[in-house]
Amino acid sequence: MPLALPLGTDDLTRCRFAISPLCQTHEALRMLRRPSRHGYHRSWLRRMRSTVTGLDLASLWLFMPPPGGYTPDFLGAPPEEPYPCFEDELARMRATDPALAHAEMTRSLACTPGLAESPRGRGALDDPAATVRRLADLTELAWHALLAPDWPRHRAVLEADIAHRSRQAADGGLDALLTGLHPAVDWADHTLTLRRYVDVPDAQRPDGRGVLLMPSVFVWPDVVSGFARPWQPTVIYPARGMGRLHTEPVPRPPEALARLLGHQRATVLAGLATPSSTTDLARRHALAPSTVSAHLSVLREAGLLVSRRQGHYVLYGRTALGDALLDRGVGPEAV
Repeated sequence: MPLALPLGTDDLTRCRFAISPLCQTHEALRMLRRPSRHGYHRSWLRRMRSTVTGLDLASLWLFMPPPGGYTPDFLGAPPEEPYPCFEDELARMRATDPALAHAEMTRSLACTPGLAESPRGRGALDDPAATVRRLADLTELAWHALLAPDWPRHRAVLEADIAHRSRQAADGGLDALLTGLHPAVDWADHTLTLRRYVDVPDAQRPDGRGVLLMPSVFVWPDVVSGFARPWQPTVIYPARGMGRLHTEPVPRPPEALARLLGHQRATVLAGLATPSSTTDLARRHALAPSTVSAHLSVLREAGLLVSRRQGHYVLYGRTALGDALLDRGVGPEAV
């Protein structure tokens, strides 16, 4: 049977969104375990192949069973803040109660017959505190190797999804938001039903704390729900636009604009469909970071870009004037 989440009045008034870099890291790792199901990210998988080969992630793979199995929730616990940084989430993971970790790891290992009794399984359960530390160290390694270089672009996609759904709620109320969450999610009679998710006897039910909605780049084609206590009930769904994240070709600027600004500078401007960092733009356009930085400075001084700091990154995005130039493909005098 599908998983049904009946939402009372308190739950509806406390529904919230969040973006979790820790959760995204483990969703990316799960995707690496079953790449055939994630055609949208084939270019990312090809780019990460050599990186993954150089990582020893066996201890993490131990707790990522086949589809339908349980992954310990403490590996990617629902964040308490809307936009936590990875370091804060990792510190919270490191502080996991060993008794809770033991219970969740036992449940995960039981999904694969014989794994709990294997030397690796017994070793992990014999010292849960040490296992949590080891899993946290590997998660930090995976974050820096697999996700951190792309995180500004990923976060921009996730933020755009939340902005879109917030507008849906503003225009049509929570009914419009929950009805349009995903084709596999139904909303009727105050019940959120995940049709592709199997119900289990101890599934977490909303209890007045609300439901946390988290867009994900890597969860497709699934919708995932966290159900183990003490975590807040959570629905993780595929973000809008995630299919173009790694496959979208570099746009070609209008010829008139390229003549006005120079081809490279116009291409950088055209490539800022979503806010991006200097490093991301350099990789996307096959340019040196110093070259991209120089182009961005000129474009910002001309009023075509704005920048904002986000954690350790500076993200650049087009202004209305920059959008207008691309739409018309002509110089500022025609805007």
